[in-house]
Amino acid sequence: MNFDISTEKLKDDAYVISLGGEVDLYTAPEFKQQLLEVIGDGATHVVVDLTKTTFIDSTTLGVLVGGVKRLRPAGGQLSLVCSDRNITKIFEITGLDKVFPIHETRTEAVETIESREPAA
Repeated sequence: MNFDISTEKLKDDAYVISLGGEVDLYTAPEFKQQLLEVIGDGATHVVVDLTKTTFIDSTTLGVLVGGVKRLRPAGGQLSLVCSDRNITKIFEITGLDKVFPIHETRTEAVETIESREPAA
């Protein structure tokens, strides 16, 4: 099965989870476990990088929505990186493009997190 996951801690409350390949019924539980782990470690801002993802299904959408529900009470946010039109179309059709900020590049998504930081 073609699936890859990696996590990078940007700072105490911000992480990037990069997914590659097919994220579906069989692989989404591993993604969910990783997402819950970073939230448990204090993440309030999570970027899910779908740049190398070739397929997502409703199970993946459920994991993402669950992540948002856990992050929002703490003032957190889950955002996505995706430039694949076939995948962004799924978010548009389901209306989830209104729930998740979707960025074209990882750099853009990370800059959005950094710009939310209060001025020192």
